[in-house]
Amino acid sequence: MKNIFILVCLFGLTSCASIVSGDKQIISVETPDCESAKCKLTNEQGTYYLSETPGTVTINRSASPIFLECSKGEFKETNTVESGTKAMAFGNILAGGVIGAAVDMGTGAAYVYPDVFVNPLVCK
Repeated sequence: MKNIFILVCLFGLTSCASIVSGDKQIISVETPDCESAKCKLTNEQGTYYLSETPGTVTINRSASPIFLECSKGEFKETNTVESGTKAMAFGNILAGGVIGAAVDMGTGAAYVYPDVFVNPLVCK
């Protein structure tokens, strides 16, 4: 009975980041020197579109960087935004949840991007 309780507790600790914040993230995109630009965000999990800046888009988290391309008319600017690892992912490993850490890394839930992306597009 004691062993079953320990197993239940260990499985409860797995996939911490997946449970707490999921594998999706809302990103705000700004183009301070070019309002109403259109943007395309691409990472290894997919491609996401924003019809007008400033605005928000929901993306799938990933270890890969996001390539942010914004344009308005003849003007276009591309930049890269790197992904980071959440502290929760390390907590999973320390708490004995190696399986949970693997799940979080596989689904992208262990990673995080900045909440705001600023593209340096100038269209004046």
